[in-house]
Amino acid sequence: MPRHGRVVLPNWPHHVIQRGHNKQPVFHAEEEYAAYLRNLGEWKRILGCQVYAYCLMTNHVHLIINPGPKAGNLARLMKRVAGRQTRAVNARQGRTGTLWEGRYKSSPIETEAYLLACGRYVELNPVRARMVRRPEQYRWSSYRARAGLSGWGWLDPDPCYQTLGRSAPECATRYREWVRAAIPDGEWERIRQAIQRGQLTGSEQFIALAAKRVGRRVEFRGRGRPRKADK
Repeated sequence: MPRHGRVVLPNWPHHVIQRGHNKQPVFHAEEEYAAYLRNLGEWKRILGCQVYAYCLMTNHVHLIINPGPKAGNLARLMKRVAGRQTRAVNARQGRTGTLWEGRYKSSPIETEAYLLACGRYVELNPVRARMVRRPEQYRWSSYRARAGLSGWGWLDPDPCYQTLGRSAPECATRYREWVRAAIPDGEWERIRQAIQRGQLTGSEQFIALAAKRVGRRVEFRGRGRPRKADK
């Protein structure tokens, strides 16, 4: 099946990843991490997007974003934040040229089945990379807010997170327990493959729903069943 363009659904969460040019670092100092988050918070408010989770790694970023009623605001948000970060880093380091890969990757997420799982995948990136032993030790992710260990600031609670309990403390406690629970076989690999290929993270039923929303076929040809996640 031929591959079509990027699929972005209005009022729907998307897993987004953007890497540094040639996989080079995009953050060199704490000020640069903090500036990226300030810009993200500012532009998501201006454009009416919601940001459910994030993790800023040395040479790439993971985000879970709901673009709101205008699907095109996902691209606008990424362009504004990336552009401002490039200008700031270039000025600080006396460099020129691009900071990021030319095109970010995104994957619409099947809400009930995968939204919490994608948030866990995003926030456990520093643990998988062996930068920290526990997610709460990493400063530049949304985990501490969602685990009830810090304030939320401009971060938005996602609809699945809000079903974990009847109060904010209960949601946070159950989220911490859920993140510590065993990861089902194949979950990380399924999420990773979806974002790398620009496919939907979800079931055949979700693919059919997305196709109906965008008015075209959106199922892509994969390479067989997902492999078990690496241990």
